Amino acid sequence: MALSVTQIAEVLASLGCPPDRCSEMAAQLDKRAQQLAETKGRTHDEAVTHLLRLMAAGWAASSSSSST
Repeated sequence: MALSVTQIAEVLASLGCPPDRCSEMAAQLDKRAQQLAETKGRTHDEAVTHLLRLMAAGWAASSSSSST
């Protein structure tokens, strides 16, 4: 079962996404996940998971570099 944009937004919020950007970013992430699923032969959920991991890693790197 594919994650909804609302569910993706909730995950983004839990990862530290600014609340006023969660819905917009979730819609963009969902669109990109659909593209990845088609081009890479992944399921939508696999593509969403991959993109969320990349975003979480980026936010972690950003917050650690800003704290030094």
